[in-house]
Amino acid sequence: MNLFFRHTALYDSPVQRLQRYILRQLAGPFVFFLLSLTSVIWLTQSLRFVDLIINRGLSASYFAQLTLLILPNVLTIILPIALFAAVLYVYHSLDGDSEIVVMRASGLGNFALAKPALVVAVAVTLFGYFLSLYLMPTGQRAFKEMTNSLRTNFSYVLLQEGTFNTIGDSLTVYIRARQSGGEMLGILVHDSRDKQRPVTMIAEKGVMVRTAAGPRFIMVNGNRQQIDHAAGQLSLLQFKRYALDLSQFVQRDGDRWLKPGERYLHELFWPGDNATDQANVTRMRVEGHDRLASPLYSIAFVLIALAAVLAGDFSRRGRRWRVFVAVLCVGLTRAMGLALVGLSAKLPALIPLLYLNVLLVMAICIYALVRGRIWRRRRPAWPRPDAGEYAEYQGPII
Repeated sequence: MNLFFRHTALYDSPVQRLQRYILRQLAGPFVFFLLSLTSVIWLTQSLRFVDLIINRGLSASYFAQLTLLILPNVLTIILPIALFAAVLYVYHSLDGDSEIVVMRASGLGNFALAKPALVVAVAVTLFGYFLSLYLMPTGQRAFKEMTNSLRTNFSYVLLQEGTFNTIGDSLTVYIRARQSGGEMLGILVHDSRDKQRPVTMIAEKGVMVRTAAGPRFIMVNGNRQQIDHAAGQLSLLQFKRYALDLSQFVQRDGDRWLKPGERYLHELFWPGDNATDQANVTRMRVEGHDRLASPLYSIAFVLIALAAVLAGDFSRRGRRWRVFVAVLCVGLTRAMGLALVGLSAKLPALIPLLYLNVLLVMAICIYALVRGRIWRRRRPAWPRPDAGEYAEYQGPII
C-alpha cells in the first residue's frame, strides 16, 4: 500500500502538492478554533443547568444529555466563524512568510491558491445543512421533551428542602429533608385550588411518582384537614397512604405546540391547519429560509478571508489592515443576516434578502479574486519625455 501511494505521488503536479500542503496547514487551526469557540459557548449555555446538579440533585448523566442536545445549535453558529478564523490565520501566515509569493512563482493563481480553503468550505457547508435540517430540530425537540419531563419530577425541580415551595398559584409544599432515594421527610401541603374548601395535609414521609395519568405525590402516615367556609366546619382525616394529583400542573407532550426551532424543514414550509400554526406561518417560513441560507455563510466567510489576503498587490508592510477589514465584513454580514431574520418575520417581502445578503458578499469576493482587487487604484502619472523640463533634451531616453 505504501508503494502504491509513493508511486502515485511521483505523478502529482507541483500545483497539487502545494494545494495539499495548504490543506494540511488548515486542518490544525480549524480544529483548534472550532474546539475553543465551541467549548466557550457550550460552557456559557450549560451554566444555567448547574443549579440543577448542585442544589436540586440532578444526576450528572442527565446534565450531560441536556448540554449535548444544545450542541447542534452552537455548531451552526460556530462552524463558519471557526473556518473563517482558520483560513485567515493560515493564509496570512503563508503570506507573511513569503510562501504565497513562492507559490505564485510556481504557477499558482488566486483560485489555485484558494482551492484548498474552498474545498473545506464546501465540506463544512454540507455538514452545516445536515446540522440545520436534521440535527438541530432533533436536538431541540429532544431537549424540550427532557425539560418537560424534568418539570414533571417536582421532587428535583421544585421541591427544595427547608423552604416553602409554591406550585402554580394554589399549592404550597414544605419538606423538612430529602433522602438520596427520592423519599421526602416531614411534609406539609396546603392546597387552595378550591377556594371555599382549602385543604392542609401533614405527613411523616412521601415520594413523587409518575403515572400514565400524570404525577402523583404519595404521602404516608399523616392527616388531612379541610375547612368548609360555607358550613363553618373543620374535618380531620387520618390516613396511612394518600395520593395527591398534580397532573393539572404539568403540560403533556401531546398538547405542546412545537416551536419553529423544533420543526423539520417540511413542517416549516407546510405547517398544520390548527390555529396556532396558521398564526405563525410567516415566522415558520422565515425559520425555514434561514436554515437554508445559514450554511452558506461558511463559503462566504472563507471567500472574505481569501479576498483579504490574496487580492491586491504584495506589500512588505503586511496586510494587517486587510485582516481588520475582513473581520469587520464578517461581523457586518452576520449581523445583517440576524437582523433580516427578525425583519422578515414582520415583512415577508424581505425573505429573499436572506439569500442576497450571502450571495452578494460571495460575488464581490469572487470578483476581487478574479480581478486581483475590488477596485483599481489610479497610478500617479509620470512626466512624458517630450514635455516640461525634458522638452529641450534631444538625447536618447534610457
